[in-house]
Amino acid sequence: MQQADWHTGVTVIGAGERGIYFVGSRIAEAVHESGLRIVGVHDRLPERAALAAEHINGIYAAAGIDHRVRVFETMDEAIDFPMTRLVVVTTHTDNHRVPVEKAVAAGKRVYLDKPISVSLEDAELIAAAEASSGQPIMMGFTRRYERPWVEAVNIAHGGRIGTPRMVLLRSVIPYWRYLQLWHRNQSRSGGALNDKGSHHFDVLNWLASGAVAKTVVAVGGRSGIFKPDPDMPARCRECARDCPYRRHETLIDKFEGVSRVPNRSWVTASNIDDRNDTCVFSPGADIDDHAVITIQYENGLVATLFFTIFGPWAEDQETLEVVGDSGRLRMERHSGTIDLVENYGHTRSRIGFPDPDRNSSHYGADRELVRRMQRFVAGEKPPVGVAEGVASLRLVRAAQKSLENGSKPFDPFSEGL
Repeated sequence: MQQADWHTGVTVIGAGERGIYFVGSRIAEAVHESGLRIVGVHDRLPERAALAAEHINGIYAAAGIDHRVRVFETMDEAIDFPMTRLVVVTTHTDNHRVPVEKAVAAGKRVYLDKPISVSLEDAELIAAAEASSGQPIMMGFTRRYERPWVEAVNIAHGGRIGTPRMVLLRSVIPYWRYLQLWHRNQSRSGGALNDKGSHHFDVLNWLASGAVAKTVVAVGGRSGIFKPDPDMPARCRECARDCPYRRHETLIDKFEGVSRVPNRSWVTASNIDDRNDTCVFSPGADIDDHAVITIQYENGLVATLFFTIFGPWAEDQETLEVVGDSGRLRMERHSGTIDLVENYGHTRSRIGFPDPDRNSSHYGADRELVRRMQRFVAGEKPPVGVAEGVASLRLVRAAQKSLENGSKPFDPFSEGL
């Protein structure tokens, strides 16, 4: 095999699906294009970390690269490793702050996956760590790396539909997996509105062009579709019932490349937070599964998120519509096309963006993320960072407070969020 010539060592903290089987795999697959190289991995589950390293080693070997990924026993060892220049933090959301603080203190560059945290207190401490270091932290809001979203925002900001006045982001997704994974625990993930909605709120803030959100009103909560049933088997693998939610067998799992268990550590795990096929009807989940959230910005923009995790599989499950003074655009994520109406309806066009990466994870956004990650390490400002992470979490928390208080309007900058 060819011996690699590389310069930028990457350590992954948190060897789960996102850290290893999406971001980590895309880094390894780009071995002949990128100067990034995964040198180590750490996870609080030793078996998971070892199997993650084995997976990444296999990608390098298939590319003809003689490279072995280290398995670090402790977080400190992983971060302080001399060859590590970039630390990728993909732990459970409630554990983001500590590895970020440690990596920043060690002088490392940091990539932090979304959402920034569960609590605003942790988010603000992450922001303080960034400020004290004098170096930006890169965040992983994937829509910022996905070309149709970037182009839609550019069109909205470019005057072709006039001044944006209204936004509807529709996210009707079959993500009942949030009840099958550790996300079912609100204190660990911040719920579906944090884990998935953080993307959406970031897009709404992006479209608002820096305007401050004044009020947030939310209607929704828990539908009752996933009513707890203590008589159901605890895990999909233990159940013989005909169920449309069976993990790794659904249309969305197959489409997103998670139609198999990443490695046996998810099978052998006994802790409910460490497995990935908990029954959706298993008692104990405390997260909301749907909401309609409206945000009023100081510049007059009104934005609505129409969101549920019990939607059916469909090719239009996520769309963005922006209405301006003189036109409107509608972007469909699955096809990557924008339907554009300009000049008060006199002009209509359909814009597509051929992209060889679209068949990769997150419609190619993860490959673009890796390219931007390399440039970030070289000194380029990342397209999205901690400030945007904090701003998104403020909307999440305000929406959750509104849901908890009978749809009362909340100021995302008020005390007690």
